[in-house]
Parts: sequence; structure tokens; C-alpha cells
Amino acid sequence: MKTFAELGYPGRLVAVEGIDGSGKSTQIYLLQRWLEQQGLKVFFSEWNSSELVKSATSKGKKTNLLTPTTFSLIHATDFADRYERQLVPLLRAGYLVLCDRYIFTAFARDVVRGCPPPWVRGLYSFVALPDLTFFFKAQLEVSLRRILEGRPQLKYFEAGMDLRLSQDPYESFRIFQGRLLEQYLAMSTEFRFRIIDANQRVEAQQTVLRQVVADQIPLAGYRAPNR
Repeated sequence: MKTFAELGYPGRLVAVEGIDGSGKSTQIYLLQRWLEQQGLKVFFSEWNSSELVKSATSKGKKTNLLTPTTFSLIHATDFADRYERQLVPLLRAGYLVLCDRYIFTAFARDVVRGCPPPWVRGLYSFVALPDLTFFFKAQLEVSLRRILEGRPQLKYFEAGMDLRLSQDPYESFRIFQGRLLEQYLAMSTEFRFRIIDANQRVEAQQTVLRQVVADQIPLAGYRAPNR
């Protein structure tokens, strides 16, 4: 698999990955704001957000009808729709595309839920790799605390309750997210993840993020025409 830069696309794609509560969404939001303030052409996309399948995913979750294979196929359909309709056209048009999770989310979650790794990767064989992938490595207790600071309880699927790992949602979260963390770390060398210490303060992480992006991408070339 090649990156968009290696395939000759004028745009660049930056992705963030990490377990739930690692702070990746906050960091890519701050990065987006910083790039937009410089007058650059930026587009943001997040996992499982295609209008084509969003309602089906939501209904399936509410009724607990989704098997691991169905989960995997729905997410692959969601990604394929956004990839063909949004990501690729904008990268061809010379945009900086920011993705809150990319195919590595599927590689980790689907495998932990029991899908064969070669099968999962085969679903995404048409996809190019990000030009930069940041992995936010957070301790499980830090992630859990961050989630519970924002809402009173864990969500059923983020805690991995569908896998029957434990009747205690907090213990299930630790087991499930711990297994995800293992999958991510196993992929980190293969896909050249830039690992960020997600236990640090938000500002410290963002400083690192901006520095790496500025060093790796010639940002001046992505300025909007009217700026």
C-alpha cells in the first residue's frame, strides 16, 4: 500500500488513531482550527459518518443485531462511500484532509471482535495510506477517566460489552480497549505511526502535532486562492 503522496496526489491526508478516550478527536479538532486560521484548504472527516449507512448502524446498535462480521461490513461500506465521494476528490483538488480515524480502526476493532485479519484487510485493499498517521497512546485509566468526565457512563460498544468479556462495564472497557491497544502497537511499525504520549497535557500534544505537520507538509502550498 502506498500513501497519497507516493501515488502523486497533490493533497495530503493526516489521520489520528487511538483507543476511546485517548484525546485524538480533541487533537485533530485543534489541528484543523490551526490550519484554517492560516487560510489553508482543509477538509475534516470522521469514522462512521456516511449518511448512506449511518441510520442502519444506529438501528443495529440499538437492537444489538450486529454480528462482528456485519459490523465490519457496515463500517467498510461507510468508509468506501466517504473515500470515493469526499476524500479522493478533495485530495485530487489539493486539499489537506484530516481524518478522525482511518482504516486502522477497522484493522484493530474488527480483529479484536473475532474477524480474520486477512479478511479485514482485504475489505480495504483499494485504499491508499495516510501521509501522516498519529497514534495517541494513552493509559487505560487515563482514557477511562476522560470519558467519564464528559458523561455519566460508558457506551455499550466502547466498553466491548457485546463480547461478554465481563459483566462489569468498567472491567470490560479495560479488557476490550487493552486488546485494541495491543493491535495498534503491533501495527505501529508496519504503518509508520507517529506515536504521541496522550497522557500529556493537551497543549503539549498539540505542539508536537503542529511541529510534525509543519515539518512534513509544505503548508504554504495549500493556501486557499483568496488568501
